[in-house]
Amino acid sequence: MRNEKCFLGNNIIRSFILVMALGLILAGCQSMQKDLLISSAGEKAHGDLSAIEETVIRLDGTGADRAGLARARQQIGALEGTVADSDFEARLSAWSGRLYLMEGKNTDAQRELRKSQNLSPQNLPSQILASRLERDLSRRLTMVDSSLEAEGSLGELLIERGRVLFDLDRFTESVAAFDTAFIMLGEKPYYEESYRVFRDKAWELRELEQAAVSKTMEIARKNEINWRDLIEITRNETDFLRFITAGRDWPLETLFTQLLDRSFIPLTQDASLLEWPYSKPSSGETVLRSGAAWFLWHLYAENRANRGLLTRYSSRYANTPNARSPVSDIDIWSPFIDSVLGCVESEFMSLPDGRNFNPREKVRGSDYLAMLRKLAP
Repeated sequence: MRNEKCFLGNNIIRSFILVMALGLILAGCQSMQKDLLISSAGEKAHGDLSAIEETVIRLDGTGADRAGLARARQQIGALEGTVADSDFEARLSAWSGRLYLMEGKNTDAQRELRKSQNLSPQNLPSQILASRLERDLSRRLTMVDSSLEAEGSLGELLIERGRVLFDLDRFTESVAAFDTAFIMLGEKPYYEESYRVFRDKAWELRELEQAAVSKTMEIARKNEINWRDLIEITRNETDFLRFITAGRDWPLETLFTQLLDRSFIPLTQDASLLEWPYSKPSSGETVLRSGAAWFLWHLYAENRANRGLLTRYSSRYANTPNARSPVSDIDIWSPFIDSVLGCVESEFMSLPDGRNFNPREKVRGSDYLAMLRKLAP
């Protein structure tokens, strides 16, 4: 009887232990499941922020069109209030502020900056937003450098440093900042894809830092120039126009008229026409590669005192049966054939793809300055 009671007691104890063990296991499973859910939510939130970052950076670097801004605003709006985490909300607000800046809504950007800083002081996106909102370039550079000193060399901050240095005309330093940032942000290739254009422009302009006058610098920054810009940069950087001015400081409009009357500026820049039109261009007309070639080659011939250069190629082809142009998109009988071939052969200009001249392409200020410097080394 005692043995039966002992056996029964032992079974009860074993059952109790088993139940307790199962309870602990179930509790552990629930805790693990909860941890996994929290981890999964955190990873998703991080992924959402990364997607926002890429969207905003691409818009900032390559140009913010209205449709792109609208999509980005929807993307941010869909995430607001979805994650109860102050750092997440702070970073989201900072990216929202960057978007407001691109939309030209500085007051809204300032509001988002304050919200971001209150939620998580000194988060990286808010530091960059704060620097973007600072209009004084010197103070902006100080802010970025202070952040770099506190945070260490972070690629995102170096991108900002490159941008500020570019605006301060410190192009060599700007190139160095961009190049270092691109290496550090190798896992985020959209940074280089977005800001490579700024880095390359800084590389083009780095030689101007010491020698160029301020007006030349202003023109060299332009993505397209007109005839007034071309004349001014030529006058600032060379003595090639002294044959007209004799050292006098003539107004740009007067110089334009004089150069037009002497055929240094073509009546049209349409290289496909075989005859000149009756209309005349204005000084505000955008300069194309065809027009730049015409102007440079005529300037070169004048300063070499060799007007024969202006018909060097056309006179040769006129006596060649079945002659074909060596440049695919410039007809052998085009009035521009001598200027284009002369500039290409003398390496003042080039064939971008080795075959075509691209005569209708607009000329950037930095491109024209580079051509001019080859003409007058």
